[in-house]
Amino acid sequence: MCTTPCPPFVKGERSNTFILLNMPQNNKPKIIFFGTPEFAAKIFKALLSADYSIKVLVAQPDKPIGRHQTMAPPPTKVLALKNKIKVLQPSNLKDPVFLADLKKLKPDLIITAAYGKIIPKEILELPKLGAINVHGSLLPKFRGASPIQYAIWQGVAETGVTIMLMDEIMDHGSILAEEAIRIAPDDTSGTLHDKLADLGAKLLIKTLPKWLNQELEPQEQDMTQVTYTKILTRDDGRINWSKSAVEIERQIRAFTPWPGSFTELDGKRLKIIKAKITNEPGSKNAGEVFKTASGELAVVCGEGSLILDKVQMEGKKEVNGKEFLNGYVEMVGKVLK
Repeated sequence: MCTTPCPPFVKGERSNTFILLNMPQNNKPKIIFFGTPEFAAKIFKALLSADYSIKVLVAQPDKPIGRHQTMAPPPTKVLALKNKIKVLQPSNLKDPVFLADLKKLKPDLIITAAYGKIIPKEILELPKLGAINVHGSLLPKFRGASPIQYAIWQGVAETGVTIMLMDEIMDHGSILAEEAIRIAPDDTSGTLHDKLADLGAKLLIKTLPKWLNQELEPQEQDMTQVTYTKILTRDDGRINWSKSAVEIERQIRAFTPWPGSFTELDGKRLKIIKAKITNEPGSKNAGEVFKTASGELAVVCGEGSLILDKVQMEGKKEVNGKEFLNGYVEMVGKVLK
């Protein structure tokens, strides 16, 4: 540990090793931030509040959203423009013009959070202080694009945030810091997302000074414990009623708000937004709809049953299960697909 502010470091021949260089003036490294959605925006905002010098934001291109497919900027771009920070939105990270822009900046540090693409080695090697990523799981568990959904879906008791050094392999680099958080029984990926984003922002702000002052020794990940996630699609949300009520209830929470869990009723998509497990027996046919003794809408699962608390029929508004059942009395006894 240094007794005075230490100079920064540059990558040596071995991954995650550093040699000393001259520290930027005022102990503020020039940072390029890679990030796109709301998770990244919370990290980005924390860095700005801590007065770090972010020179450029790199985000995914604007995308069409909503029923009318209106083009909208990502949350990080909105924040960057508000703070008069240059924004780059390349469709190809190997584009020569984009690479030239980054090289001209001569960054000291790259920080990423939920950017959405694997960053090429050529970019990761630009900064003298390396590239740091904020990942929403306790690595090496749940590498990949959907760590928050998978943590709930797989039924683990806790998850957390990892601050790690980046290399060209997805979520493979050495760990600088981790902090765990319990998953609440009613957590959805939406609520857990917000908790992890806040936790990640705080942990990054706590970790960065230690990294800049050479107070951290990067720890390699235990490759025997690696698990992976994938990019989820809408079709992944289809419910398989032959699974247990416990598994399906976890899926519904994990996929709220994205990609959503659904089934089919009379050829139309029925979105299941909230459900709870019940011991009240229905028939032996998985997927069959029944009415509980208290008048609630329920479905038989491969093991146990689920009461559907909130649902949304295709093209309709979200309603509670009882209200929906009152309008579709004839659905009792039908089998959802």
